Amino acid sequence: MHKTLFALAAAAIVCGSACAQTVVSDAWVRATVAAQTTGGAYLSLRSPDAARVVKGASPLADSVEIHTMQMNGTVMSMREVAAIALPAGQPVSNFHLMLIGLKRPLKEGERVPLTLVVERQGGKRETVQVEVAVKPLTYQATPRH
Repeated sequence: MHKTLFALAAAAIVCGSACAQTVVSDAWVRATVAAQTTGGAYLSLRSPDAARVVKGASPLADSVEIHTMQMNGTVMSMREVAAIALPAGQPVSNFHLMLIGLKRPLKEGERVPLTLVVERQGGKRETVQVEVAVKPLTYQATPRH
């Protein structure tokens, strides 16, 4: 037993930043109505080293697009982008994932599975899987930084 614990601890030390993992927080999806075919997933990501989100997927949608969000005066603008930069150690939340071609309505209280592909230096990729809570239609998130 002690040898196993020692081996695991040693592996963790050797692993270092090569096994760095992106952390997802504040993730949510707003519930949808019966005829709605798109939805949005909002989340914050933090990577220990510089990386970028290059892809999203969910079994509940035909496709997932990465969209930036930016305020222009009093108007929110959104646009699809190929990737979102994750500066080392900094939280990033100025984006959302558009769930396109929803296969069914999303109901408050359920969870939506999402898969994110994060690309690191040298093209190494990490797959991040998360279950995102579906919030009520009237849900208002607190402002993110």
